[in-house]
Amino acid sequence: MRTVITNARLTDGRVVDIAVEGGRIQAVTPAADLRLEQLNGTDVVDVGGWLLLPPMAEPHAHLDKALTAEQVPNPGGDLFGAIEAWKAAADAGVFTHDDMVSRIRTAIDKLLLSGVTAIRSHINCGSGAGIAHLVAAQEAVADYRGMVDIEFVALTHSPMVGDGSEPNRKALIDAIELGVDLVGGCPHLEDDGAGSIAYDLWAAQSAGLPIDLHVDETLDPTVLTLRDLARMVIDTGFEGRVAASHCVSLGMQSADDQAAIAREVAEAGITVIPLPQTNLFLQGRAHSTATPRGLTAIAALREAGVLIAAGADNVQDPFNLVGRSDPLETAAMLVMAGHVLPDDAYRMVSNNVRRAMGLPVIRFEVGDPADFVAIDAPSIRGAIADAPADRKVFKAGRLVASSSTTRTLNR
Repeated sequence: MRTVITNARLTDGRVVDIAVEGGRIQAVTPAADLRLEQLNGTDVVDVGGWLLLPPMAEPHAHLDKALTAEQVPNPGGDLFGAIEAWKAAADAGVFTHDDMVSRIRTAIDKLLLSGVTAIRSHINCGSGAGIAHLVAAQEAVADYRGMVDIEFVALTHSPMVGDGSEPNRKALIDAIELGVDLVGGCPHLEDDGAGSIAYDLWAAQSAGLPIDLHVDETLDPTVLTLRDLARMVIDTGFEGRVAASHCVSLGMQSADDQAAIAREVAEAGITVIPLPQTNLFLQGRAHSTATPRGLTAIAALREAGVLIAAGADNVQDPFNLVGRSDPLETAAMLVMAGHVLPDDAYRMVSNNVRRAMGLPVIRFEVGDPADFVAIDAPSIRGAIADAPADRKVFKAGRLVASSSTTRTLNR
């Protein structure tokens, strides 16, 4: 069906009508230029002058862990406390298949209502659970076809090389056979980080899959597997998309080292995914003075031309007790903690994520996918500042989610 979104305000101030057919933008015209006879048989959605933006996207979720903060407490609040708390809960049988399916659906609903139309989620795969989390995740997302683009990363357990790696390697093979979208892992937690990266690159290349690794989620400046990853991608000629999430220790290097490593990352074509909310929560607890922010070297990476796509990481689980499932929260953290200007911050949670996921960017030009979010805000800066809940979310021109609020002062 042909759809027209009317009275939409673009960031350049124009108020336009957008005609959509076949899921793509067919025309962008000044508002009210379309004649009534042109609208016959057309689904018309009036967004009332709201700001129309490229849709938001989440490049690094953990949907299988989402919304478990009440079930899995992490009193210490640090990364290894969260890991141990999760392992203990899993061993105790806290998580059932049906519970996980339900939580994943709730987490996706929250993201959709916020204006997210693309999600990449890491899903635990490894010894003990095998690929049970991935099975639950695939069942959960079946209801969202045509509403949101979702891809799963096989987040393998450690070790992936050496003694004890067999069950984790088997889980990765099983995940690939089940249809996982990317190969993942945590090489900085391995005794042989370089060997783990080499294996992951080989597995991804063999399966024809992209790769997204948890990299250097630590403030220890001696841990620099990001540099190893960049050099190995270049040396092996790896052909798929590569992302490195976290990259916290890069922020602890000297300015010269940051610049040099960033140039290698750019040469390798690696996307870096900073995760300000969770890393601000987990990192720096042992630093009682001049506490580091736990963010990667965003400025140096941007200067080198590295694509940066920011995400929330964990939401309301032992790795991050809070989180609203709203990329505008991530953008606000980038502005406040990362010193990124609002327009750039929004780009990092929208079109940059789409580029990282291999999706076309949205410029509101003819032929673009008709994916966007309308939000009751005066500007991108205002949207990030106030995060108004009044939003309308479009996928392929179809209104797939909307929310509105009523606020009253009783004087």
